[in-house]
Amino acid sequence: MIWKVKPDVEVINNFNKDTLVAHLGIEIVEVGSDFIKSKMPVDHRTRQPMGLLHGGASVVLSESVGSMASWLVTADQTKNIVGIEVNANHLKSAKSGFVFGITKPIRIGRTLHVWNTEIYDEDDNLLCVSRLTVMVSS
Repeated sequence: MIWKVKPDVEVINNFNKDTLVAHLGIEIVEVGSDFIKSKMPVDHRTRQPMGLLHGGASVVLSESVGSMASWLVTADQTKNIVGIEVNANHLKSAKSGFVFGITKPIRIGRTLHVWNTEIYDEDDNLLCVSRLTVMVSS
């Protein structure tokens, strides 16, 4: 297990109260030994004007969950966890239902973490692949 803080889904979701994560309906649904699974609705909060899942919502999902993952592997209240680069390849669209993100580490260093998030629809179609680089500093 890579986590230095014991992951508790309820605690993590409560931590995100009154934030963009909560506003978009993003929830953590599972934490495994080396991954975090999240879900996000495709609704009026996360769709663009053409009725498709907004690419920016997928990026928010990736950056938010990757940052949470960095906090869980750092476990140091004196450290700042800051996303410094995020990219996304949008491969397929969604119009409704939920999307699910699986976030896994690519590299966990002392001051830089790199996370990969793959976002799927309810039929397990790959919609987006995103990479986040996080800086850990004092």
